[in-house]
Amino acid sequence: ESLDSLPMDSFWLEVENIKQSAEAEQEECSLADVKTQEEGEAEAEWLQDAGLSDLLGDHASENDNIVLLSTLTKTQAAAVQRRLDTYSRSRRRKNKHPVRDVRDIFGVVSAELPTKNIFSSIAETQDYSCTVRNPGKEEVFNMDIAYSEQAAVLLKGSLLSESRRLKDGNALTKFKIPKGRLGVTRIGDLSTQDMKKIPTLALIELTALCDILGFELKRNKAAKLKTTEKRLFGVPLNTLLENDQKLLPNTKVPLLLQALLSCLEKRGLETEGILRVSGSQTRIKSLEQKLERDFYTGLFRWDEVHQNDVSGLLKRFIRELPAPLLTAEYLPAFAAVQNIPDLKQRLQALNLLILILPEPNRNTLKALLEFLSKVVARENNNKMNLWNVSTVMAPNLFMHKGLPNKIPEGKEKQLAEGAADVVRMMIHYQDLLWTVSSFLVAQVRKLNESNSKRYQFCDKRIKNLLRKIHADKDKAEKNQAEPSKIVKVHASLLLKDSLEVHLNNATKAADVLRQFQKNLNNSMECTNLLLYEVGGNIGEHCLDPDTYLLDLYRINPHAEWIIKQNPS
Repeated sequence: ESLDSLPMDSFWLEVENIKQSAEAEQEECSLADVKTQEEGEAEAEWLQDAGLSDLLGDHASENDNIVLLSTLTKTQAAAVQRRLDTYSRSRRRKNKHPVRDVRDIFGVVSAELPTKNIFSSIAETQDYSCTVRNPGKEEVFNMDIAYSEQAAVLLKGSLLSESRRLKDGNALTKFKIPKGRLGVTRIGDLSTQDMKKIPTLALIELTALCDILGFELKRNKAAKLKTTEKRLFGVPLNTLLENDQKLLPNTKVPLLLQALLSCLEKRGLETEGILRVSGSQTRIKSLEQKLERDFYTGLFRWDEVHQNDVSGLLKRFIRELPAPLLTAEYLPAFAAVQNIPDLKQRLQALNLLILILPEPNRNTLKALLEFLSKVVARENNNKMNLWNVSTVMAPNLFMHKGLPNKIPEGKEKQLAEGAADVVRMMIHYQDLLWTVSSFLVAQVRKLNESNSKRYQFCDKRIKNLLRKIHADKDKAEKNQAEPSKIVKVHASLLLKDSLEVHLNNATKAADVLRQFQKNLNNSMECTNLLLYEVGGNIGEHCLDPDTYLLDLYRINPHAEWIIKQNPS
């Protein structure tokens, strides 16, 4: 249903508070909108961000990009083609040296949307219908097949659903990620090395999805960060974390934000109107100065601060970041998500945008959203439902002094409602949004496999010997009908000898952890142990307890399996 019936008073009150605060410091702040770029400029930036910079310039070469290109789906490859084609045309118009034709890179492939035949086998086995027939009923959220491929099937079958808007908590659609044989991968389950590959793949997939849906992926240029003499407020996230990690290694969320959220969780969750009721601007400014002076010395007295002032400090911390928490580049894209008619596809786009975010931004956003969920959970006491919280926090996330663009007359209400709607989706669906899709994990595996094949030995005798060893091993591994397998699981920190495990089609990661616990003969709970897949075509992967291990072995036979204690 339309958002028109939902109250926006809290949003505009918050906007007024922000403007008053900005005026006091002679700063300008408005809802962020996208800046226009010259033809070809946006495409060149996109190709660089997508890890395809070697296709640009006078001596373009696909050699260094061939690995990435080989992992792309048809819709993803079409998205790359379109941008490379536009970039090539713009360079020709500017009378610069000729650039590579897209057909030299991909071969002669039509840039049109994929035909129905390409997806016929997928369409026969998968149900992608998104229409809401019963609000509140659980729907399947498929992460095994690329979102753009799913959208192409729907488009060819004219199944794109009517617009679905969120109205209230009772009508929010429940989505369930079906667990395949390889389980579900959450953000944080992959190694840092593998996670660095995800944003590039997610950007290409998001662009392909937008192409299929007919929406322009809006991006801003990266903002230049101003230096500040402050230590806490107005300091870039990376700088804050570098300073915090000197005090507390492995810190992933700024210590100040952790302290603000902790204070509000202890004393503010039950406060009526928390976040909405503004504290005193004079007191908040004074508290900011005290925090700058005393926070790291441990002399700041949190128990003496009023909860509404703490919530004011929280919002001020977010607004004062030199670059928006959602990043200057992708803030317009987050805002544009509201233009996608279908709820499931809006969530697909949000999932990809969150994967694109730099790690410090993503971790900080998650900490904030987890806190906001706790506020909503105490709605009966604090009178702050999901929509109230969303309308109050949206201006703090979407308005930024570093992006003072003027909004066309008549567009501000639409942008305001859309921003609040996006915040509401991020709060309510955060568990789903912080999942790495199976199709992206599969692409990471392909990248790793292709990269490892590029390193070859020069000595032919060693090469031939290795080829024979691998050929013999591959023969055994290609026997997919093999009903069982005995593998070794290592846990050097907990057990001297490795554990031999007999795998069959029903063996799950949880079964191995239980078996290991029995061998330990101590009180360590199975929930404190995790099974990791290490090496082969993955860096390190914390396994879902419901992962079927024989299926995983067939996909990555060269990996080691290691049991570790849960770091948290």
